[in-house]
Amino acid sequence: MGMDFLERKDVWIYRYTLKSRGFLNAVSARREFEGVLIRVGDGHGCIHPWPELGDPTVGKCLEDLKGRRFWPIVRRAMRCAEYDHTARNAEESLFEEMEVPQSHATLVKGDAKELAKAVEAGFVVIKMKAGRDLEMEVKFLDEMVTAYPKLKWRLDFNESLSGEAAESLLTGLSAQTRMALDFVEDICPFSETAWAELRSRTKIDLAVDREAGPHRVAAQVTVIKPALDEPFLLSEAAAMYGQRVVITSYMDHPLGQAFAAWEAARMGLIFPGLVGVCGVQTHHLFDRNVFVEALGAWQPDFTIPSGTGLGFNDELADLKWEKLD
Repeated sequence: MGMDFLERKDVWIYRYTLKSRGFLNAVSARREFEGVLIRVGDGHGCIHPWPELGDPTVGKCLEDLKGRRFWPIVRRAMRCAEYDHTARNAEESLFEEMEVPQSHATLVKGDAKELAKAVEAGFVVIKMKAGRDLEMEVKFLDEMVTAYPKLKWRLDFNESLSGEAAESLLTGLSAQTRMALDFVEDICPFSETAWAELRSRTKIDLAVDREAGPHRVAAQVTVIKPALDEPFLLSEAAAMYGQRVVITSYMDHPLGQAFAAWEAARMGLIFPGLVGVCGVQTHHLFDRNVFVEALGAWQPDFTIPSGTGLGFNDELADLKWEKLD
């Protein structure tokens, strides 16, 4: 990033609260999520921290934004704003001639009705948040794998299990359910040794997200969140180690979701064949607002928001921005 842009102090912010339709993962019991949109020059970014997952609070992020800009979540929002600023100044959409990969459907729990809606919408890969109630989740999986034999499943545990519990769970699954798994994500805290053994014993692909880094050799899949991660560095390392790449939103504001979608398209262009089915369709998890509506229906294909840069021109113009002093 150009140092000039990173150091710009003319920052405006808009505080928002997203209300979720259910609990969003195994480690969060919240239904309301605070974040801020930032505006620097003509560019916009999104800071949507998850303190449960180790992020600084919104308040700490704003202090950092005023000062050092040390936190990755703050630096990435500034990076987003820089890309957005450049495109808006050129009066172009960042998505011009870009192809956003298709997305999996995100289920925050085992919900047969929600799954039926996902199948009806055309999703062929399902990502389910797991780790709250293993017995119930396995029962649900077994039933749904039988009911929808063509679906592939991704399970995200947010590091909620121990290594022993992870092995016990995976080796205890039925052959049919094991075959339906595309991968399991952050099933237990990352360790090169433990994950290599787990993979060897279960033959199930393991995806690293929270501890994603350029030297995570024991994972078969690297999950990249542009809200926190520099996608190029991680994609380059994944290509070198023969890993698959899945780019996902941070279950954040639709603007942040659009940034993740654009980075997914960009990495697909730079590294042909590396980026698979991604996870940039998460706006349906929240109550509707004008930004959510601009992203259209819940479906595998991403709806590019109209406008320049990352889009949302009218919606952003209508917000009451305050100067960050």
